[in-house]
Amino acid sequence: MDFTFTEEQQAAAEAARAVFADVAPDGVPSPALTPGAVAEDIDRQLWNELARTDLLGLTLSPDHGGAGLDPIALCLVLRESAKVLARVPLLESCAVAMAVQRYAGSALAAELLPPVGRGERILTVGANGRTGHDPAELAGTARRYGEIAGSGESGGASAGGSGWVLDGVQSAVPWARAADWIAVPAHNGGGRPVLALVPRTRDGLTLADQVSTSGERLAEVRLDGVRVTDRELIDAPGCWEWLRSLLTTGTCALALGLGERVLAMTAAYTGGREQFGFPVATFQAVAVQAADRYIDLRAMEATLWQAAWRISADAGGPLPAAGDVAVAKIWASDGVRRVVQTAQHLHGGFGADTDYPLHRFHAWAKQIELSLGPAAAHEEALGDLLAAHPLG
Repeated sequence: MDFTFTEEQQAAAEAARAVFADVAPDGVPSPALTPGAVAEDIDRQLWNELARTDLLGLTLSPDHGGAGLDPIALCLVLRESAKVLARVPLLESCAVAMAVQRYAGSALAAELLPPVGRGERILTVGANGRTGHDPAELAGTARRYGEIAGSGESGGASAGGSGWVLDGVQSAVPWARAADWIAVPAHNGGGRPVLALVPRTRDGLTLADQVSTSGERLAEVRLDGVRVTDRELIDAPGCWEWLRSLLTTGTCALALGLGERVLAMTAAYTGGREQFGFPVATFQAVAVQAADRYIDLRAMEATLWQAAWRISADAGGPLPAAGDVAVAKIWASDGVRRVVQTAQHLHGGFGADTDYPLHRFHAWAKQIELSLGPAAAHEEALGDLLAAHPLG
């Protein structure tokens, strides 16, 4: 497998490094010292800078004002964003935009995507279902207007009406208060999930504040008879599965970037901290632990690019692409946890000092580890895929 990045992908990563160079990981109050959310809004200044440097339209086609790059380029940018704990909905907005571009009708794409690339419109997605443990598409229903009228549940809907009615709950939706549109998976009773694009201000959609482990403001999104038009609902086969795989792979990129920054912080600290007249980094016990975490990061990197390549190229294999995504998330979840735990240990008491940013990376790592399923959930999914597609 050739994991050499193209010139365009490398340029995207370099542009991202330049944008994130001045971002401070501790630019908001510490989640350890804040009873609620650390901030009411996203980092708008950073979001505007990402728009100015065309990074928000990176994966959009030139028809929609973008650069036409692939999920690998997005993952390169996400990797850089995690090194500074960037407080922006980069993954969610770009991933939903890519799904709209790939699966939605031309009218919806033309309405939504150009403003997304310019930073004028923010998208997010409910991917956690009611509890975070069940499939998100089962947490909501999508029914035709006429079906509801025929059942007698809603006298206001006529049997001849067009469009859909959504009901359900999505928990822990990231950046929902800042988003203009929210992508909501649901099931339509036909055995196939659908994806609805709902304006945040649509009648029947309500938000209840929640707070993430990292201290960021999330929301429970409740849909009570929310109406969407035919053009706002994507029922193309494979749409939700593809979007969920892209979100999961993007989360792996975040885990990798965060882990690399934490290991670099640990190397700098242990290289400067002396005991008995020698840097503690030269002690065998310290060096072995750091080396193990370096191996974790290289495994996280290899599995990430394998998954991103499968999604980008629609490449075949002995298992569906979901298998590579599951492997990447297993390594990302377990690996990022081990990296931050070792970093805390090697920093000693200094790692728990809230004036030092390591504790923030630990909180973000725990959030990333559990987002879209912990390692155990993806091990189960991988087992199901292996059972359905025997190898050899």
